[in-house]
Amino acid sequence: MTGFEGARERRVRTGGVELCVAELGDPERPTVVLVHGYPDSKEVWSEVADRLAGRFHVVAYDVRGHGGSTAPVPLRGGFTLEKLTDDFLAVADAVSPGRPVHLVGHDWGSVQSWEFTTARRTAGRIASFTSLSGPSLDHLGHWMAERVKRPTPRRVGQLLGQAVRSWYVYALHTPVLPELAWRGPLGRRWPGVLGRVERVPAGDYPTASLPRDAAHGTWLYRDNVRSRLRAPRSDAYAHAPVQLVTPLADAYLSERLYDGLERWVPELTRRTLSARHWVPRTRPDLLSTWITEFVSAVEDGRPEPAARGRHAERFGGQLVLVTGAGSGIGRATALAFAAAGARVIAVDRDGEAAARTAERARTAGAPEAWAETADVSDEQAMEQLAGKADAEYGVPDVLVNNAGIGLSGSFFATTPEDWKEVLDVNLWGVIHGCRLFGRRMADRGQGGHIVNVASAAAYQPSRLLPAYGTSKAAVLMLSECLRAELAGRGIGVTAVCPGVVDTGITSTARFAGAGAAEERRRQRRTARLYGLRGYPPEKVAAAILQAVLRDRAVVPVTPEARVSRLLSRFAPGALRSLARVNPRL
Repeated sequence: MTGFEGARERRVRTGGVELCVAELGDPERPTVVLVHGYPDSKEVWSEVADRLAGRFHVVAYDVRGHGGSTAPVPLRGGFTLEKLTDDFLAVADAVSPGRPVHLVGHDWGSVQSWEFTTARRTAGRIASFTSLSGPSLDHLGHWMAERVKRPTPRRVGQLLGQAVRSWYVYALHTPVLPELAWRGPLGRRWPGVLGRVERVPAGDYPTASLPRDAAHGTWLYRDNVRSRLRAPRSDAYAHAPVQLVTPLADAYLSERLYDGLERWVPELTRRTLSARHWVPRTRPDLLSTWITEFVSAVEDGRPEPAARGRHAERFGGQLVLVTGAGSGIGRATALAFAAAGARVIAVDRDGEAAARTAERARTAGAPEAWAETADVSDEQAMEQLAGKADAEYGVPDVLVNNAGIGLSGSFFATTPEDWKEVLDVNLWGVIHGCRLFGRRMADRGQGGHIVNVASAAAYQPSRLLPAYGTSKAAVLMLSECLRAELAGRGIGVTAVCPGVVDTGITSTARFAGAGAAEERRRQRRTARLYGLRGYPPEKVAAAILQAVLRDRAVVPVTPEARVSRLLSRFAPGALRSLARVNPRL
């Protein structure tokens, strides 16, 4: 059962209209009220409501004139923020008498929820507010006035940029034509537009009432936008904690609209994600996680988020799986995501090392962290890991295929067994991770990111690294191919190519053709040289987080890796000459 199937329905009378209210979950638990936007009905929340119902009393209602709610007569003047506030209070009193509710609004649901959260008469009825893609008209009015009164090139650019994005607002103020369009061709084509442009999956949304809902909803704009922007309230301060969720690819609202929001919101938590406007339909898993964490924190009386790192806005609450997390780059990456508030799955073939990383991740700021033991070269072990993760933790939002081993030695000294071992871990480990977890990301349809840790050896040939370089070059090409394949599904793929980094791989690397004593000597010498280089794995971890944020395709890390990358593109002959050098170890 999903969405509002089987929901308890009630009718709430207020201000001459009758509102259709749906409830899921235990009424004794904290109440979360979901308010939809334009041109939607409450069904836009069905996926999110289904995920929240196990933890909360979830309430969604059709705004007046939408879905199963009746429309005011006449329409003009029937959709003012004051009347919408009356509706909210009526619903809150009906579903949660005597106890404040946690408010979540999207689009125009967020616009009106800002009014609820800043109006004096609602103080004490709202425990928290999560805002998605809908600013306060009062805050927006002040934002515009400040840029008009104190123009700078940057401020003027911001103002003009938002003016272009707001083209639909002007159109909706046109008399009669919007209603004719929605009741005609636009209403019929809108589901297809959402699918193609916004990548909204098909399902129980939008509903058959869309043409009528959209026609009625034009009065949300006509009754409020011009009047409030011309005379914004000067006392529009939030009287409840606010979580602001900003989709960075929103075609209608610039993230700059929320600059300086702390002035109006004393308790503000910011979140960002790589998504378009209709987040409740395209990212319900992550959005539900953020709502759950925020509401739980408010209920428990603790600050949210627990992690306050500079990347917490983006990665807080996301599920990140890192292989080879027991040490080196893998451990540093797991801890970096943990410091940003991500939930972490630390995977390593050394179960004790994975457990230590998970423990440190919780200390670093991860709300949850787990340790899993798996050899990435073992297909069955990886399949079991993927099944367990899917059942117990969910689908990762970020996958970091980091596990790898080192192998040095000439081509003729490298045995077939050596080749098989290094390719099984360095290449097949990445293939298993991408295939098993990448497939789940794609099937979920909510985007994600895959990071494959390759090496500068992928494009920098060396007579001493034929097997290792081949494995990493294959990882680089695999990443490029997979990035092309998954681009249309909102899943980014990055190949990270570190150079000389001080990690434990140097002390465990194998040297083909060398005896045991000679191999130990070379391991010690190599580890000493890498230690003298002094480039820590934490810098690679920071580069990985930045790569995910910026959706980078290939990221060389360390100065020598960047120089080699440039030489491979513009002076490959120089790299071939360097490849002939036989350093003494």
